[in-house]
Amino acid sequence: MIEEHFAALRGALGRTGAAAPTIDSWGRHLAEVLGSGGRLLACGNGGSAAEAQHLTGELVGKFRHDRQPFSAIALHADTSAGTAIVNDYGEHELFARQVRAHGRPRDVLVGLSTSGQSQNVCAAAKVAREQGLTTWAMTGPLPNPLAAVCDDAIAVEAPSTATVQEVHLAIVHALCAVLDETLGVPA
Repeated sequence: MIEEHFAALRGALGRTGAAAPTIDSWGRHLAEVLGSGGRLLACGNGGSAAEAQHLTGELVGKFRHDRQPFSAIALHADTSAGTAIVNDYGEHELFARQVRAHGRPRDVLVGLSTSGQSQNVCAAAKVAREQGLTTWAMTGPLPNPLAAVCDDAIAVEAPSTATVQEVHLAIVHALCAVLDETLGVPA
């Protein structure tokens, strides 16, 4: 079973290598946005929420080497706002309402969903586009609704949710490496 899991991960990583130009483009765009005072918003559910928070942690903290902190918010992490929104407006508004509050034109929203079908992440992406944010999706296999509503997407072709999440983490780290390189942070 372990060998099969690792083989699936190697295969998915190999296929995701084709997304290197997209990751490079995202990293350079993000360096421009964050370097000029913009922010990144990230959202997902379950394991994808953990990956979203991992991304924002790398940006507010550091990836490999010290650099200035950047404005990055994992939308699920504000539990008081989140529970109030779900209670008052329903679970589909969980992230969308926060995008309305925190998103500004030129900011970036990254939506993560292994299925690409998370309704609250799709709703956030739609609101973000309406507000002039750049929207990126990290999903599992295509086609899926989240990739369809975002400006750009990296879809991981993998047989299991766990493998998709593991590849998403590799994408997060690659994105941070490009960002730091673009900003001239020493390697």
